[in-house]
Amino acid sequence: MKLFPESALMQLEFDKVKALLTAHCQTAYAKNKAEQLRIHTRLSYIEPELQQTNEYKLLLQNGIYFPNDIVLNLTNELKLLGISGAVLNEEQLMSIRKLADAMKQVFHWFDAERKVVYPTLLQVIADSYYEKEIIRLIDDVLDEYGNVKDNASKELAQIRMGLARKRSELRRAFDRVVAKWNKSGYVSDIEEAFLNGRRVVAVHAEYKRQVKGILLGESDTRKTSFIEPEETIELNNDVFTLEHAESREVYRVLRDLTKQLSVYAPLLKNYHGIIGEYDFIRAKAKLAADMGASYPVVQDKAHVHLIQAFHPLLYLYNQRSGKPVMPVTLTLDEKNRILVISGPNAGGKTVTLKTVGLLQMMLQSGLLVPVHPHSQMGIFKQLMIHIGDTQSLEFELSTYSSHLKNMKYLIENANGRTLFFIDELGSGSDPHLGGAFAEVILEELAKKHAFGIVTTHYLNLKVMANKTPGITNAAMAFDEKNLLPLYKLIIGKPGSSYTFSIAERIGMDPQLIARAKTMVAEDHFSLDKLLNRAEQDIRRLEQKEKELNKLLKENERLKKDMEHTMQREKHQQQVELLKQQNKINEERIAYLKDMERKLKQIVFDWRRMENQEDKTALMKQLHAMLFKQKEKQVKEKAKKKFDSRYIETGGEVKPGVKVRMMQNNQIGTVKEIRDKKAIVQLGVIPITVELKNLVVVQEKEGEG
Repeated sequence: MKLFPESALMQLEFDKVKALLTAHCQTAYAKNKAEQLRIHTRLSYIEPELQQTNEYKLLLQNGIYFPNDIVLNLTNELKLLGISGAVLNEEQLMSIRKLADAMKQVFHWFDAERKVVYPTLLQVIADSYYEKEIIRLIDDVLDEYGNVKDNASKELAQIRMGLARKRSELRRAFDRVVAKWNKSGYVSDIEEAFLNGRRVVAVHAEYKRQVKGILLGESDTRKTSFIEPEETIELNNDVFTLEHAESREVYRVLRDLTKQLSVYAPLLKNYHGIIGEYDFIRAKAKLAADMGASYPVVQDKAHVHLIQAFHPLLYLYNQRSGKPVMPVTLTLDEKNRILVISGPNAGGKTVTLKTVGLLQMMLQSGLLVPVHPHSQMGIFKQLMIHIGDTQSLEFELSTYSSHLKNMKYLIENANGRTLFFIDELGSGSDPHLGGAFAEVILEELAKKHAFGIVTTHYLNLKVMANKTPGITNAAMAFDEKNLLPLYKLIIGKPGSSYTFSIAERIGMDPQLIARAKTMVAEDHFSLDKLLNRAEQDIRRLEQKEKELNKLLKENERLKKDMEHTMQREKHQQQVELLKQQNKINEERIAYLKDMERKLKQIVFDWRRMENQEDKTALMKQLHAMLFKQKEKQVKEKAKKKFDSRYIETGGEVKPGVKVRMMQNNQIGTVKEIRDKKAIVQLGVIPITVELKNLVVVQEKEGEG
């Protein structure tokens, strides 16, 4: 992105964002990339960067581990690896192994599912592959502690075996000498000592000529002499020789290993870059999490549609101090390309301007931004800014001269892909003349189809914004009663500077205020007063709207509660109905299972029986069982029919009354009583029934 002036990065505090990002980096690769962070203008570069950061942010939010917690800076080691004849030591080789193992974990982390869920994180390793031979080569030579193994070569194994034997012999011989000299009182310290790599005995200085050996040194007080016993000189020489042979062989083994690994130097450099790239992505994700940043919709055109956008640095500062931050919501599109923000000083105009500029820089450098995810942000080729006092001592330019110089550059270079920010357009000169020039500058920028935000106190710019296509007024809300800025941007109307209101509230002499008012043109004063009143009216309307929305939300909540209660009651009824149905079904299933068991038993018995009489008896049993069930069904049907037409009244069974036969629920009329039995007429058939099996009934009202 082309920036004007060069100090635009610092004026919008992009350097502070880069410093925060660098602090989250662990590797030198990532730190360097954060410090050199560039602002790009190609969507094909910006989108993958944003998507990678967003995918890693999701990992952090969901507590999913990603294997890039190893911090390595192997720049020097990898350079050596690419130089013919170079030798890496054990520590350096173990660092190479850690790098290869880290890549092994990364490649294994991307299973089939994660390759689909995290496609842009996968893209980092798309042009690489895992080579297991690197770890195998190192493991064949070094153990887990980074020491060269005994079996790294046959020669090394033989040397170390011989060295172990000689050291054992030396230890025994040395122990004998120390015991003998100590018994004679020559030894000042029986602890084992070494001098210049050789084993020596600490002897009292006055006895140094009474022992056989070589004097290798004395203590600082000269009270103790360090003597290599005559008996161990040859053994010490053998050990010394073998140790040198071991060092030479270890060096040869490491040289061969380095040569074998040099084939993979380009791949290892690629691994090193990948680990650094993932560290950089993690740093961006952590910064996004700190700022509450999101991934907005990105479009390859000049467009700004911010929803609940926060200034990232102000957000972090207020978060630490526990203060609330007022978000900004605004739109710059083809219909409304330029926003003219007015309102009182210290009301948040400049913060709003800086918020939009800094967020645009962050987005185009691949950083997530603290906005609502439904926000839409475009891509600009140029970003131009003019904030604060820019007078130049070097060129002896006044504030206004410097201001005009910058405006000249903006007008000459602005186009449809330019995003500009001008704080206090036209300030630094005569208000009337400066205001006129400011109007001309704004007209030219509008003709160039540039996008931008301008802050001002000039009334003529507020009037111009209302009548010029492509330019929109906006105001920073202000609490006139308490003289406090509300830091809320209101789109579509200009704001008052509250000059006289603030003067009245702070207790300035009313006569001075009155005199000041008389010096202002009537139409100028009336317009500012009108803006003041309109803004307060809007605030009252907004308050009423909030109260109305609160009531609507409460009504909606009560409605949902009622619906929930009704649904719960309906659900309970359905549960009870299902319970009854399940009970009937369970009884029927139990009966069918019992019938199945009995039928299987009858079939089994039938197959075993040979006697025809037994089979006949078994068939009767089967018939009786089936008939009993049929009879039961008939009785139930008759009972339902009875219950629908008759009621039991009880009383004496006598001729002429209607009775129910308890055995089969049939209804008949008593014709005659004989002892303990009755003749009951069923249709045209008379039958005899015992009195105890009869119940007197009558038809229900309305039946018949």
